[in-house]
Amino acid sequence: MDTRTSYLGMRLEHPFIAGASPFGYAVDTIKRLEDAGCAAVVLHSLFEEQISYAYAGHVAHINVFERDSAELLSTFPGPEEYPLGPDEYAAHIVRVKQAVRIPVIGSLNGRTPEDWLKFAGVIEQAGADAIELNMYEVPTELSVPSSAIEDRLVYAVKELKRRLKIPIAVKLSLFWTAPANLAHQLDQAGADGLVLFNRFYQPDIDIGNMTIAPQAELSTSVELLPRLRWVSILHGRIRPSLAVTGGVATPEDGIKALLAGADVVQLVSALLRHGPQHVGSMRQGLEQWMAWHKMDRLDEVRGALSLHATADRDSFERAQYIRTLHSWLG
Repeated sequence: MDTRTSYLGMRLEHPFIAGASPFGYAVDTIKRLEDAGCAAVVLHSLFEEQISYAYAGHVAHINVFERDSAELLSTFPGPEEYPLGPDEYAAHIVRVKQAVRIPVIGSLNGRTPEDWLKFAGVIEQAGADAIELNMYEVPTELSVPSSAIEDRLVYAVKELKRRLKIPIAVKLSLFWTAPANLAHQLDQAGADGLVLFNRFYQPDIDIGNMTIAPQAELSTSVELLPRLRWVSILHGRIRPSLAVTGGVATPEDGIKALLAGADVVQLVSALLRHGPQHVGSMRQGLEQWMAWHKMDRLDEVRGALSLHATADRDSFERAQYIRTLHSWLG
């Protein structure tokens, strides 16, 4: 049975890879991911704020040496709170590449298309096989239109493609006005892959202390449906590889992502919850399902339930919306 797939131009033995997580902090845990059977690994993110602090002395355009900046900067983690600084991150990639044989994808997380992106070149020189760009921002300015935010992202991708030879995957959030059009723009800008979707972390409010209470909870299968929908819409219509991340908890979830059109499936919460060995269960579940359906190659699975062959996609989406509303039996 052939479960091989291609992602960012890299040939993988199967579609299940480890997404960015604390497993990326140490060589030993990354080696555990490889030993468990992960086809590739995305390292944890290096943040824009870390790079700008280390090389420019500012965080979010706030000068760290100004007397009045302490209160503003206190909302950000200090340099010592990150697992690795910029230079350590590059050295970490070198060590990881020496220790494992699977592809290693570096990760950059930021919100502006500014000079910090130059560090992508350092990640490339350290030996990373690709870079995942995670431009995470929750716009709060009332005067900033959605087009300006999209333009910044597209510009950042163009700049990286101009500087780098290794592939670039763009990790997107769910909340765009027209995700299909943005995917098309990123395709034209040269992005090699799209990762759908970044989780939208929402802090709670502690009413006892009247403070904001950050919380990070592991995802469940409940979060998968928006990923399936948009991968299904994009499959076969754009050039970049498609990765699903978020809400993949079981082998059944992984199979759904592939049927929708994903080239790879990133595992994060499932690995944190069950350990690296869970990737074996994902692969076994896929192979058993393919055997049951008498499918010999993953190409027979990928995109089988996408919208690629639908003539009028908007009408199909509208029809499914109405059908869903009428499916409730009470």
